[in-house]
Amino acid sequence: MAKSIGILTAGGDSPGLNAAIRAIGRNALNYPDMQVIGFRDGFRGLMENRTIRLDESTLSGILTMGGTILGTSRDKPRRMPVADKILDMTDKMLETYQKNHLDVLVCIGGGGTHKNAYHLAQSGLNIITLPKTIDNDLAMTDTSIGFDTALGIATEAIDRLHSTAHSHHRIIVVEIMGHNAGWLALGAGIAGGANVILIPEIPYDVEVVANAIRERSRQGKNFSIVAVAEGVLSKTQAAILQEAIEKKEKAETKEEKKLAKAEVKKIKAEQSEHLSALTRELESLTGLESRVTILGHLQRGGTPSAIDRLLATRLGTACVSLINEEQYGVMVAARGENVVAVPLEEVAGKRKTIPLDHSLLETARKIGISLGC
Repeated sequence: MAKSIGILTAGGDSPGLNAAIRAIGRNALNYPDMQVIGFRDGFRGLMENRTIRLDESTLSGILTMGGTILGTSRDKPRRMPVADKILDMTDKMLETYQKNHLDVLVCIGGGGTHKNAYHLAQSGLNIITLPKTIDNDLAMTDTSIGFDTALGIATEAIDRLHSTAHSHHRIIVVEIMGHNAGWLALGAGIAGGANVILIPEIPYDVEVVANAIRERSRQGKNFSIVAVAEGVLSKTQAAILQEAIEKKEKAETKEEKKLAKAEVKKIKAEQSEHLSALTRELESLTGLESRVTILGHLQRGGTPSAIDRLLATRLGTACVSLINEEQYGVMVAARGENVVAVPLEEVAGKRKTIPLDHSLLETARKIGISLGC
């Protein structure tokens, strides 16, 4: 039977998205009864029925391109800004799905995309997802499209910071993306030779960090690189946040829940402002001039690595096989050398963080990297 496939990319852009789109499209074109369309700008394009035909001409030359030819957005089906209002546009998306006579919608994205895709699956759509995030925090897959490229970029940045830190006898605090998981900071920190690595999974003590840097100074090493994941918290901040979360969970009245939720949100917002404070504190405690470098969106840009191209192509071609078998409601996951279909309910709303007994943490400790605790 003929099959019509829709594809969208949602959430933050990521190296390898175009490789995944290309793999799905080119594999589908091998079947005379398959056709593929893309929706522009994520779930908003699905709601507004803005499409592009993904044929051989459109797919040509995109393997090495960063970003996504379809565009992306962070709009959510149930909370879509429309005409100065926030509306549930799920029904409108179902209408678009039916209007285009789709048999399946492929959603490529991270944690938020998977929650939204699962919602659409529960609403009656045939959905398949592919894991994409530089944070590597999606559950049930070994790795995600974009992680390897971002890891290489962050590692190269740390490599480059070594020379200026050494020349000026400074502490360089470099913030690395990762949301609330430390995979990117830990990997880049070890690969780039950082002296301290701070991750969200392990709240840090600034005195422990300062002691590690002072010990380096006593050894005649008058510079240090501190790799910091963006979601990191000090032990004090972690305790305050945990107290606020527990208060939120115990709230009984609507007003109490509202206030508790606002308090948690405020504490999390303050997270992003503590990097400069940490840098100043380290300068004061160690006597070394300190500077902050925030890599930001550099980590998400540019040409995807060979590993990300291979991963995206593997997952994309496997996706078409699942479509041909009419196996829906799943994420196409990487497991070792294999590709497996994981039910969406096992992925949506879950985050893969670094286990405290992970071998990379032990590796970091054995080569003298301080984890701030």
